[in-house]
Amino acid sequence: MPESTPPRSLYRETAGGTGDYPSLTGAQRARVAIVGGGFTGLSTALHMAEAGDDACVLEAFQPGWGASGRNGGQVNPGLKYDPDTIEAMFGPELGQRMIDFSYGAPDFTFGLISRLSIDCDARQNGTIRAAIRPKPEAAVRATAAQCERRGMPVALLDAKAMAARTGTDRYISGMFDARGGDLHPLKYTLGLAAAAQNAGARIFGGSEVLSLRREAGRWILKTANGSLSAEKVLVATNGYTGTLWPGLEQSLVPVFSAIAASEPLSPEAAAAILPQRPVLYEAGNITVYYRIDAQNRLLMGGRGPMRPIGDAAAIRYLTDYALRLWPELAGTAWTHGWNGRVAITKDHLLHVHEPEDGMLICLGYNGRGVAMASAMGAALAQRLRDSETFPMPISPLKPIRFHRFWPLGVKAAILSGRLKDRFGL
Repeated sequence: MPESTPPRSLYRETAGGTGDYPSLTGAQRARVAIVGGGFTGLSTALHMAEAGDDACVLEAFQPGWGASGRNGGQVNPGLKYDPDTIEAMFGPELGQRMIDFSYGAPDFTFGLISRLSIDCDARQNGTIRAAIRPKPEAAVRATAAQCERRGMPVALLDAKAMAARTGTDRYISGMFDARGGDLHPLKYTLGLAAAAQNAGARIFGGSEVLSLRREAGRWILKTANGSLSAEKVLVATNGYTGTLWPGLEQSLVPVFSAIAASEPLSPEAAAAILPQRPVLYEAGNITVYYRIDAQNRLLMGGRGPMRPIGDAAAIRYLTDYALRLWPELAGTAWTHGWNGRVAITKDHLLHVHEPEDGMLICLGYNGRGVAMASAMGAALAQRLRDSETFPMPISPLKPIRFHRFWPLGVKAAILSGRLKDRFGL
């Protein structure tokens, strides 16, 4: 397993709690066992429990310990690829389901938060995809055209409009999507956990699943202090996937994403940066993303060191970049810096597998997990209740060749991507 203590983060200091779910002890039974207490597992458990089904979540640490409690807090629509490409890859029927599902995921998420009255600083103020150079600008324009053709609530922004929306003149264009927004991810995760438990799901923390096997028509999950027998099982471990199932760890690459958080900005400084409070991510090979949170802190995110960090000094390139965008931030203190693993798949698409009867695996959000994982919970709950309708492709499990060299490959890919971005390739 990875580090046993999550990094010091702004989220953990402001969540108002960190969850304290007991460990699984003794021999227990459930209809569905869920491995992983992040957005996917908790949303699935919630929707199963609300339907009167018996779901039990086993989390190695506590809900929100992984990326669900560490991410950038951006609730963004869509997939890696444009709608036309998705339809070309998967056909008009499945492709359209994928498009509708992924672009509708933010509305689902904000609707869920409202329905459950989760206090997590949720704001649906939109997402901006920003372009610095001609090549990403062409990509942004193509995306906007395809979305507009489908009647989506998007708008193409020119350089002047981008400067007004961001407080910097760095961008030559951008696409605004009104469905996006932001939230406090750890508050949201803890709210999902509480709601799932209140609905009847059982949640166990400190319960790493050490083995998973089929026995007499049921799944047996062993932990250090107990066991769980279940009719069906969902594995939802994303960037913290280990050796629980053969070949699964080798089917994705865990990449560290890092965030630096500033001290609360003055009202004047905060009003000049993203004044309408959308979130923003840059189009390009290596993206940078940022937002102003509910306490007027600037959160800058991007690829970071391939190791755990505990302060902003380890990601100076992000804080230096903030000064390049807004020189008036000179002298601003950066109080927090942290990171965590996101799961990147070879095709940059979410992977859903059914390797054996009664087993479902869902992981590989590629940095788009807040909205997608929330909505996937409802879809997975239906699948686990034997529904045939599903919004994403069910794919075979395929380990990545030469996976053992992934740390070197990630470093090379990041360096290559930054060079391409610098020279507009």
